[in-house]
Amino acid sequence: MQKRVAPGILPYEQVALNFGEDQPGMSSKGALEESSRCLYCYDAPCIQACPTGIDIPSFIKRIAMDNLKGAAYAIMDANPVGASCSRVCPTGELCEGACVLNGASDPIRIGMLQRYATDWAIRSGSQLFAAEADNGRKVAVIGGGPAGLSAARELAREGFRVVVYEAKPLAGGLNTHGIVSFRLPQHISLWEVEQVEKLGVEFRTGVAVGRDVRAEELLEQYDAVVLAAGMGNVPSIGISGEDLDGVYDAIELVESTKKGGLLPIPMHGAHVAVIGAGNTAIDAATCSVRLGAENVSIVYRRTRDEMTAYDFEYAFAKQESVAFRWLTAPLRIAGNAEGKVTHLECIRMELSAETGKDGRPVPVPVAGSEFLLPVDAVVLAIGQKRLIPLIEHLGLAHERGVVTIDAATGRTSNPKIFAAGDIVFGSGAGEAMVVSAAEQGKRAARSIIRQLAEAANPAAV
Repeated sequence: MQKRVAPGILPYEQVALNFGEDQPGMSSKGALEESSRCLYCYDAPCIQACPTGIDIPSFIKRIAMDNLKGAAYAIMDANPVGASCSRVCPTGELCEGACVLNGASDPIRIGMLQRYATDWAIRSGSQLFAAEADNGRKVAVIGGGPAGLSAARELAREGFRVVVYEAKPLAGGLNTHGIVSFRLPQHISLWEVEQVEKLGVEFRTGVAVGRDVRAEELLEQYDAVVLAAGMGNVPSIGISGEDLDGVYDAIELVESTKKGGLLPIPMHGAHVAVIGAGNTAIDAATCSVRLGAENVSIVYRRTRDEMTAYDFEYAFAKQESVAFRWLTAPLRIAGNAEGKVTHLECIRMELSAETGKDGRPVPVPVAGSEFLLPVDAVVLAIGQKRLIPLIEHLGLAHERGVVTIDAATGRTSNPKIFAAGDIVFGSGAGEAMVVSAAEQGKRAARSIIRQLAEAANPAAV
């Protein structure tokens, strides 16, 4: 039997090449031709399908008229992370899926046109928005991801003094740290952060609420607080061997490729198993391919019909030669005497007639179907940890880490604290998308503006 070579690290130059953005943007000619196809519907269903309500016909018409600053303004006015969303939104399920041209022809390539306009704004160095005069009110935002940025941007435009507390060294959330560079280059999300910062918003990075600053201080110093901290890293899946050398957190794996320099995770030549089948699992699998893995398999205990990754993500993974082992569940991770991963023991599954709380069929093991999968690395990608310590430090009601909010306003059990983004995702609170988080951040900001105005002038209510 041929001896396997120990996994290694690709040269940085090759990694930089592999992680360059895959899809080129539109040319000026292509954007003009595509924008001219739009019917500019009066009652446009694409607007209704966009969680942030971007006036899509309006920005497309501005592109057709070569008013790119106006187009970028229309996009970013509705969606403060519109440049990132032009790359990561499931447009086929949202705006493009609702386009009236579906069936008669291909839908308008709304995502690419959105990217064309926002790329122009990034290259031009344009500052699209300005802040109103200081209104004397202060708001703290916990978390600098899409929801936090959106809330901060809306509040700053209305004259609020806003401070964003971000635990990581850079703001931007998963857009900056957790989405692979060949889909979303880091400089895109950092430009969105810069747009907010130029409105006078202060970013205190490397500062964790509950560790570096107490909740009591925030509630005392600020008129309102927005909790938009998202979620944490991948939780343990509860099998033996998770402490072996060669077992990785999917989010940390992706983040390691966005920091530059030599990469700490050796995947070159490796046989890799990714446990999970959501969007993060797809990112981890394709990331492993780009790091030079010899083969990559996604191990999932259900079937393709139940996987939570988007269809376009699945298609991309197949294009990258990622294999899918459906109806397969991990039992343990095995290693050698040196403590390095050598195998993933799995068992075959079948779907029962019983359904879980999420409406999906419950998988059950097939007796006697255990087998060993030879691997050098195992990547855990089964969701993210809930930030229960932070939520409880703030004294907020929650259900297993999902903050309880008023659906219309985003207000939590503390009337001074509003929540948005992944920290409220779950229990029927919609789908965890970047664009949804952006809209929730806007909603929280509008609720704060309204609540403080009513408190200042109750007679006007």
